[in-house]
Amino acid sequence: MRISLNTARRFFKARTLTFFGAFGLALALIAAPASAADTPTLKIGIATSPQIEALKVAAREAKQQGLDVKIIEFTDWNTPNAALANKDIDVNYFQHIPFLENAKKQGGYNFVAIAPGTIMKIGLYSKKIKRFDELKDGATVAIANDPVNGGRGLLLLQRAGLIKLTPGIDYRATTLNIIDNPKHLKIVQLEASQLARSLDDVDLAQGYPSFIKLAGTTDPNSALLFDGVENKNYAIQWVVRPESVNDPRIRKFISIYQHSPAVRAALDDAFGNLYAVAW
Repeated sequence: MRISLNTARRFFKARTLTFFGAFGLALALIAAPASAADTPTLKIGIATSPQIEALKVAAREAKQQGLDVKIIEFTDWNTPNAALANKDIDVNYFQHIPFLENAKKQGGYNFVAIAPGTIMKIGLYSKKIKRFDELKDGATVAIANDPVNGGRGLLLLQRAGLIKLTPGIDYRATTLNIIDNPKHLKIVQLEASQLARSLDDVDLAQGYPSFIKLAGTTDPNSALLFDGVENKNYAIQWVVRPESVNDPRIRKFISIYQHSPAVRAALDDAFGNLYAVAW
């Protein structure tokens, strides 16, 4: 069977276009940027706190930029690190450097703090007295039971003039470092997240404005004494496993969190003047 020259030309042209069209499509697929569906969901762990509202705002902005984020809330201060170690989450955001260093020592974790977040004030709260000199002999005072935050509470009691600690001791102070207790205060230690609910049962308690706000037990601004927010050692950190230090998803989310006006507005609404940013 003979094929005319024009027919052959048309056939060759059609096959050529089909080949280069498929080749071009393949190149386009290779060059196309990954969609949100191709990027694994970023899982962020946080201990229960009003901080979560600002994280949700940042997650919505991240979604608009092609990054899917899941915020996972834990009810205690131990599980977020266990979850990170078990790779159930990619990053957690709830602990400052002293707490992290203690957790690494106690739990054998290999974690890295890659960026600071907010610094939260703590205070000494009471529903029974208005001034420290109203505390009776033998009054009950509650502080945090973890090694780091308990030490921070003891330092605040010393600033209030209620006790004296071993000279030069830092946040690692324990009750064994109390060298003078003129009012014979009975110091009890509770999980930090439960201190806000102890105010009806004790005379004075170390308190975290965020937990007090959640519990609704008193005005978060009503502390008899606050510590400052100038010590960046107490800034909440973004904490990851070593292999995730340069994870672009985590870095992108942190950038959104740090630079978003809407996130800052959410923090202002949650904490007022009881926090500062450390970045």
